[in-house]
Amino acid sequence: MSKLSSRQLEILEFIRSYHEEHQFMPAVREIQSACDLSSTSVVDYNLRILQREGAIRRSPDISRGLELTDQIGSSIASDHMNIPVVGPISAGLPLPVFNLESWNSEWAETISMPSSMLPRNSSELFALRVKGTSMVDALVDDGDIVVLRSTRDSLNGDMVAAWILSTEETTLKYLYREGDKVRLQPANHQMKPIFVSADDVEIHGKVVAVYRNLG
Repeated sequence: MSKLSSRQLEILEFIRSYHEEHQFMPAVREIQSACDLSSTSVVDYNLRILQREGAIRRSPDISRGLELTDQIGSSIASDHMNIPVVGPISAGLPLPVFNLESWNSEWAETISMPSSMLPRNSSELFALRVKGTSMVDALVDDGDIVVLRSTRDSLNGDMVAAWILSTEETTLKYLYREGDKVRLQPANHQMKPIFVSADDVEIHGKVVAVYRNLG
C-alpha cells in the first residue's frame, strides 16, 4: 500500500471508529462533516484513493456501501447477510403494507449485503421496497430497497417505517415528536409533512441501509 495522506488516514480512522460505534458504515455526507471536507466530491476523490490502495472496498449500488480491509486488501468482513424483503413501503402517501407478525420468510425475496455494512444482529433486520419519491432528497428513490432494524423505538430525525394505527397504513419518513403530535417529514421539498397524534403511530423499524435500484 502506498503512503496515504493525512486527510486519507483521517477519513479511514473515522470510518473505522464510526463502524465500531454504530455497527454499520457512515454515509458520504457524514464523512464530509466529520472530516471537515469542502464537498462530497472531495470525499469521493479520497475514497477512490483508499479503494485503489486496498484500504476499503466500495459497492456503488448500496448506500453506505463501504467495506474495511486489512493492509493487504483482504476483507475484514467478507461474509454477507441475506435479508428478507417482506413487502412494499410508501415514500409518499401512506399505503397498506406488511404485517411483521404474520409474514413468512419462505415467501420473501432476499437481498445479500456485506455484513460489515449492517448491525450485528441479523435476526432483527428486514427490508422493504420503496414506492414513491417523498424521500428522494435523502437519496431514497422509487424502486430502492431500505433495510431496517426491527424496533419500536426511535429518536427525532430517524428515518423509520411508521405504522398509522387509525388507517392501518404505513409510510417511510423522518420522525419528529412534537408534544402530543408526531410529524412524519418527507425529504422532498414539493411534499408536505404528515401530522398525527402520538398515540396513533407505531414504529416498526429504523432504516440502517439503502439498496439502490440503478436500473
